[in-house]
Amino acid sequence: MIFKDKFEGHRSQPDELPTLAELNSELDEALANFRLSIHAWSEAAYSRPRTAVAAVAPRRVWRLALAWALSCVLIAGGASAGFWEHHQREMRSAAARVAEQQRLLAQHRDQLARQAEQQRLDEDLLAKVDKDVSREVPAAMEPLAQLMAEDVTP
Repeated sequence: MIFKDKFEGHRSQPDELPTLAELNSELDEALANFRLSIHAWSEAAYSRPRTAVAAVAPRRVWRLALAWALSCVLIAGGASAGFWEHHQREMRSAAARVAEQQRLLAQHRDQLARQAEQQRLDEDLLAKVDKDVSREVPAAMEPLAQLMAEDVTP
């Protein structure tokens, strides 16, 4: 519908446009009807029963509380599992260090024992060589050397 056709009945003459007062009264009436319909709709919206909303609210609160509790449990479990793994890893590395130190200590003891045995064998060999080589006199002159040794001792 065209604006011109709508207000054609309000004109006193066919070619005459509606007056400002007529337009204002039409606008005021339209706004009043719009206001009344908004108020009626709001009243209907506020007065209708809301049983579903009241039942959902406590359920939602419990769900939210349960979600928070579960998330706290999961976070605490994840953190404690991380700390436990870190502790276990530290214990394993400490045990490996102790085992390595014990292995090195045993290896060092074995090396010292081998060196002591080698030194004892070397001393025995040197004593034998010294005994074999260090004769003061030849075997044929030994009786004379014994006589002289008796004279030297006071």
